[in-house]
Amino acid sequence: MKTVKESLLDRTSVRRYEREAIPEETMQFIYKAVENTPTSYNGQQFSVIDIDDQQLKEQLYELTNQKQLKTCNRLLIFLSDYNKISLLAKKKGLKMPEFTNTMDGVTIGIIDASLAMMSAVVAAQAAGLGSNCVGYLRTVDPARLAEMLKLPKGVFVVCGLALGVPREQPDLKPKQPSSLVFHRNHYRQDDAKMVEELEAYDDIVKHYNATRSGGTTDNDWVGHIIEYYDHAMHYRILQYLKDQGYDIQH
Repeated sequence: MKTVKESLLDRTSVRRYEREAIPEETMQFIYKAVENTPTSYNGQQFSVIDIDDQQLKEQLYELTNQKQLKTCNRLLIFLSDYNKISLLAKKKGLKMPEFTNTMDGVTIGIIDASLAMMSAVVAAQAAGLGSNCVGYLRTVDPARLAEMLKLPKGVFVVCGLALGVPREQPDLKPKQPSSLVFHRNHYRQDDAKMVEELEAYDDIVKHYNATRSGGTTDNDWVGHIIEYYDHAMHYRILQYLKDQGYDIQH
């Protein structure tokens, strides 16, 4: 078992896996880590679909063209979930407020599912597994995915997590320095200095992409991320959320 320091600071996104199965005791360790995730109000507004069906994984690959979805041993789909509490409230005759029609309700479900996924990532790393967070599952075809996974109202996909015995050890990606991540007591007010530091980070990322193992690119940081933003402008997530019972009003 790796140390907490190794699990957190040496983590990389692994997309190539061995055919070797993940031991059941390791999956149970990941389950327990997920179950112990801190959540808003202890409401536990999330669920996880654990996919080991190879045919389903290949269907998800065909939908996304993300190879790690079919080569991973297990695929965990993290969901925002208000269905469970709604079912029990109905059984006990309690009026369920229209919390899913608020931005706070949507945000809480996403936060809970995201925290749960990070619990799984750390547990998987500690157990020596490779992992890869697949956000594209949320946006590629939300209605089709909801149908494939048989999601009831009040439930939607937040992110997927591919797990497996790693076949590669990617280089550690450079992240923004502490000076850009952490602000003391209030947000930084020195925009010009921040831009200098951001430019320096942009150059570091460009050099990393040009020299990394396993395939190089000429991507910088800012231009590459803005390309993602431009592509995401075509997503229609609001309508999908409405279809899943989240009619956001305020």
